[in-house]
Amino acid sequence: MLYEGKAISVTLGDEGIANLVFDLQGESVNKLNRLTMAELDQALAVLQNNNTVKGLILSSAKSAFIVGADITEFGDVASQGEEAILAMVAQAHKMFNGYEDLPFPTVAAINGMALGGGLEMCLSVDYRVMADSAQIGFPEVKLGIIPGWGGTVRASRLCGADNAIEWAAGAKNYKADQALAVGMVDAVVSVDHVQLAALNLLKLAMSGDFDYQKRRAQKTSPLQLDMIEGGMVFETSKGYVAQQAGKHYPAPVMAVKTIERHARLERDEAMAVEAKNFAKLFATDVSHNLVNVFMGDQYVSKLAKKSAADAGDVAQAAVLGAGIMGGGIAYQSASTGTPIVMKDIAQAGLDMGLAEAGKLLTGQVNRGRVTVEQMAATLSKINPTLSYAELENVDVVIEAVVENPKVKMAVLPEAEATLKEGAVLASNTSTIPISLLATSLKRPENFCGMHFFNPVHRMPLVEIIRGEKTSDATIAKVTKYALAMGKKPIVVNDCPGFLVNRVLFAYLAGFAALVNEGVDFRAIDKAAENFGWPMGPAYLCDVVGIDTCVHASAVMAEGFPDRMSSEFKTAIEVLLENKRLGEKNGLGFYRYEKDKRGKNKKVVDEAVFDLLKGQVASPKELTEEEIMSRLMVPYAMESVRCLEENIAASPTELDMAMVYGVGFPPFKGGIIRYLDSIGVAEFCQQAQSMSDLGGLYQPTEKLLAMAANGESFYA
Repeated sequence: MLYEGKAISVTLGDEGIANLVFDLQGESVNKLNRLTMAELDQALAVLQNNNTVKGLILSSAKSAFIVGADITEFGDVASQGEEAILAMVAQAHKMFNGYEDLPFPTVAAINGMALGGGLEMCLSVDYRVMADSAQIGFPEVKLGIIPGWGGTVRASRLCGADNAIEWAAGAKNYKADQALAVGMVDAVVSVDHVQLAALNLLKLAMSGDFDYQKRRAQKTSPLQLDMIEGGMVFETSKGYVAQQAGKHYPAPVMAVKTIERHARLERDEAMAVEAKNFAKLFATDVSHNLVNVFMGDQYVSKLAKKSAADAGDVAQAAVLGAGIMGGGIAYQSASTGTPIVMKDIAQAGLDMGLAEAGKLLTGQVNRGRVTVEQMAATLSKINPTLSYAELENVDVVIEAVVENPKVKMAVLPEAEATLKEGAVLASNTSTIPISLLATSLKRPENFCGMHFFNPVHRMPLVEIIRGEKTSDATIAKVTKYALAMGKKPIVVNDCPGFLVNRVLFAYLAGFAALVNEGVDFRAIDKAAENFGWPMGPAYLCDVVGIDTCVHASAVMAEGFPDRMSSEFKTAIEVLLENKRLGEKNGLGFYRYEKDKRGKNKKVVDEAVFDLLKGQVASPKELTEEEIMSRLMVPYAMESVRCLEENIAASPTELDMAMVYGVGFPPFKGGIIRYLDSIGVAEFCQQAQSMSDLGGLYQPTEKLLAMAANGESFYA
């Protein structure tokens, strides 16, 4: 044993071949935390000073190679400013360069996931052998930063500027064949043969059959790219990446600029350029907020796994009500491995549900993500039926019929009567209180809400709603099922609209009031999109469905009449009266036409302004800042109320639910973090200045007390 630590060990075998093995004690995966980085440095010193070592293999004792840096440990450096960040990066560069400069050849045996700093560790050695089941990539831009431990330098010199830009700016995980095609790895074998293939490759390098010094010269020299070719690559990339990333996310464009700026420099100078740009990004609020979203994601995932730990597996599921939503749920369940019964009262409904699942699978086939055989296997897991008898052996039933309490309270008892003991019944209602629906059931302890968001296959959130009598076992079972479906389950308590829709419709109430006062809905949409929302509120209403919005607004008004009811006929109601349902029939706030790819494109429809003339005040202009205050104060205030009433158990769960469920801008960190960034006291002053607008704008007593005491929601 040359070196033994708590994360790394180095042994010396035959022919002077050393094996450095990553195996972080007490963790299920390897990550580059402070302990691992310190031990890597210590192991490097041992290797540099041992004349008997003739070659080195890096490998992992875990199923993943290295999943990346431990952002929870390094995140506190960001608050210390750019100089502290630069010092941290310089230390990492020195160590990684040390491995690259060892006086013997080196090979990484990548048996599993190697991401971020894990991939940068692999790039610092001479050769890489990758398992055909492994994936590698640079996810850093998702955290508002760029690869900072030599990734942009080494990747561009190994694979070319264009490929390095795609990898560093795109934040995707790449499969082994893709990595091999661009030169990021040198060989791909089955996972059982990774170690042997790495050993054979190392011996070829040790014998001189492979010129590892030539490979090092390639990685440490300027990029071989002439001025004209370079100009085309970088200028084209900057435009495309900027368009894809959007103006609120600077890291992807910075990745392109970083590679451009160090393209003609030697390694150490190039590393300095990368370090400077990494530090600049890591110190920004955007990076800070994206890191917090990442950590929030880890937190809610941990909560969900803990809740589901003692629940039995869901071997068979069912959905009541086919159609678009039922078909989407059936597709999601079947495509992730859980067979599902799809029950409807009419063959037409079943046909619609199967068509929806088939459409989604066909799209996957066309994109090369599944084969025709896999599509057929998935469809075979969906069992369409008109009979309740097929529900006798299911573990979880999701009711997804029309959003009407009378209909649901008729269907739910019928389903309950056929279920085996211990089976769980869940409702996909988006607004109706679970405790109300539970009054129709004999076993309310086995009933909860399981609210999927549309489109089911894209939206990550599933709200798990606990009714007054819902048992912990029921919550655990549906949480486990949601996890098996690849979703992000967050448990909330019961109320009209639950968490996400309750907060969202406070925001839409603010929107309705603005339109009623004469503010152009197009200006409101523009302000919201500039703020960072994926779409403005008018466009959102069209996507959700005007009829759905009117129905949900009525539920919210009944549940919270002091602030959600309206004294005027809203623009949304006017559109519904005129049979403008939004995207679903091509007419809403906007008109929808098909583009060349067959997708809906919104265009301005002058007819809408004629319809609204008699309902709204004279045209009124507000600044974007004024518009966003009118929208975000009710959004934030309703979020605060949901915390105070324990609808959401914590600020983190609330923030993540709003990011997952309605696309609250991740670069702002979540609505409660956004409120904290304004300052509770300043927010209260802002809200009180608009208190004449109604209850949506009035701070709660608890929030005012927080403001007086200088408190915040997050430490």
